[in-house]
Amino acid sequence: MRDPILVVGLGGAGSKLALQAKEKLNSDCLLISHDSKDLSSDHSILIDTGSILNPSSHLIRGASHHIIDRIGEEISKYSTVIIVANLAGKAGTALAPLVSQAAKERQKNVISFAIMPFKFEKERIFPSGIALKRLRANSVCTIIIDNDALLDTNPDLTPTSCYQITNDVFEKVVSLLKFSSVLDDTNILSTSKDVSDVQTSLRDSIKMLYEDAPPNSVKRSMLYVLGGSDVPVGVLNSLNSTVSSIFKDTGTPVTMSVMAGEKSQVFMLSSVEGETRFDSYDPLGIIPTKNTLDWEMPDCSISCELDLAQLE
Repeated sequence: MRDPILVVGLGGAGSKLALQAKEKLNSDCLLISHDSKDLSSDHSILIDTGSILNPSSHLIRGASHHIIDRIGEEISKYSTVIIVANLAGKAGTALAPLVSQAAKERQKNVISFAIMPFKFEKERIFPSGIALKRLRANSVCTIIIDNDALLDTNPDLTPTSCYQITNDVFEKVVSLLKFSSVLDDTNILSTSKDVSDVQTSLRDSIKMLYEDAPPNSVKRSMLYVLGGSDVPVGVLNSLNSTVSSIFKDTGTPVTMSVMAGEKSQVFMLSSVEGETRFDSYDPLGIIPTKNTLDWEMPDCSISCELDLAQLE
């Protein structure tokens, strides 16, 4: 983390979380969306998609090319750019590759947060996988929040409850960015629903992690215990021993941090290498980048000034 810092929120959910991050980091914030209702800050950029009521991500991406230089000018004033994108939404999927590429080209320190869709949102799986791949390539560090993994480990939760839990954990992680190092490359953020037992919370966090990545892909993990000051020392020692024994065969180092909080809860930030669940979102992802022809420019719809009705 290097000052000055700019938090960029993409789309509706990304903009809301970016405003939270701004308060925690005491930084500047830039909101970008095609929907004016998402832009509650004066420091924002509206993507003009014309008269289209429900534009696709390709159309939003095409419309944003007209203002990418303006976005680049905003980014150029800062050293660290934190991108918050909901890849279950059209705006986040459309803009994350372009904004992260603009920051990378200007040699900024790019940290990205990517929120992944539920698996029942089938039409969003493929676009989110492609957007995540490009976002990871343009970032020095990407933190992935997978709502679907949380729902898999807690099938009794509603989607709204999942959003609330992951939003709360996002706020905790952002507040730590200035005071602790963030692991490079790809990181999985895992947690649990509200429970009174931190050991149960740890179990659910590990289960959520393994929904997204196989055990041998975890290279390092940081374990955070909220409300730890009210947890018996013996229980804290048991948590540490449990995690260490789980990762013993792979030799994965685990660091535990006890944090103040109104309730007791566990969340983990784990650095992973190799294939994850999200690589399967793009069936063509097995093709090496060097063998693809269209990697440099994401797919988009553009206006060709033809006398044809826009069908999107």
